[in-house]
Amino acid sequence: MRKNNIFKSLVQKSTLVPLSALWENVYRLRRSLYEYSFFKKSYFKVPIISIGNITFGGTGKTPMIIWLIKKLESYGFEVMVLTRGYKGKLESKGGMIKGGQRFLSNPQEYGDEPLLISKKMKRGSVVVGKRRALNLQKYFPSLKPDVVLLDDGFQHIQLYRSFNIVLFDALMPLDKYKTAPIGYLREGLTSLKDADAILISRSDQVEEEKIEKLLELIADYHRPKIPIGRFSYKPSEVINCFDEYVMELEELKGRRVMALTALASPESFYRLLEEHGIHIVKKIVFEDHHFFTHEDINEILIECAKNDAIVVCSEKDMVKIKKVTKDSRFLSINIEVEFLSGEEELLEKITKILHLDYQ
Repeated sequence: MRKNNIFKSLVQKSTLVPLSALWENVYRLRRSLYEYSFFKKSYFKVPIISIGNITFGGTGKTPMIIWLIKKLESYGFEVMVLTRGYKGKLESKGGMIKGGQRFLSNPQEYGDEPLLISKKMKRGSVVVGKRRALNLQKYFPSLKPDVVLLDDGFQHIQLYRSFNIVLFDALMPLDKYKTAPIGYLREGLTSLKDADAILISRSDQVEEEKIEKLLELIADYHRPKIPIGRFSYKPSEVINCFDEYVMELEELKGRRVMALTALASPESFYRLLEEHGIHIVKKIVFEDHHFFTHEDINEILIECAKNDAIVVCSEKDMVKIKKVTKDSRFLSINIEVEFLSGEEELLEKITKILHLDYQ
């Protein structure tokens, strides 16, 4: 039986390796065609900063976008975020949310991440839709942003960018850094030649040796002397369905907690809770971007009663939950980016393209 399994594995690998090589070459050709102007890029008279990755799954793009929005707003800039609005009804035709409108939009229309981003903005706008260049062309004349953030934009090369930030997840196994279908890469490491900064999320959750091996793996592909930073997620406070402060995270210690997730990387959320001494009595997992129904909520509340517990979820999930229920047993945790290294170098580069003096 073991020999048969080994044989099947070898046959499968021999089939997938050529597909992986083809995948990588197609994406490499695509970049070259845009680079040498065989395909036309769209240009706009506004700085465009892309926040993206080369892997499938979550790498922390949304928290990083929110961090960057807060920095840009502190400089006095009006920010527009271009995002796909994945699984929202407006993903195909497009739409716009004004920044700061917390309660006026439906996640099923716009998607969960755009609503979370808009809630964190003081002003500006979030424009959703997969045709991002056309959406920018549509909304730019009326909104006139000072800077545009392109969410998940590293592969969206038909739109010219002033600055490319590429994120890596420190938790991803190093043996998965191969192009699909044998690995988790959307495109090959050669694409990193277009990166202007590289940031590694969840850097506090792995040994230094693993990060060093990741840096060695990508060192031959990115340009020298670009900023390379590391960051972690810092929980700030616990809030309810009304976006009201309830308690500090430490006050959850000793409480019976059910962890609810509809995230690409749920394990990192569980780890964050456990690292702060929170006892998880049950894990409830839905697929990423799941829209919660009344039936979902009722079943979760039944589990609450059985386990004599409260439910703790991410901010992204709370955006969708609070459209279905305002039950006080549902709480979410505010998460902020905390740089471990590379923050000053990154801001220096960004302020340079914005023609500011970084201090």
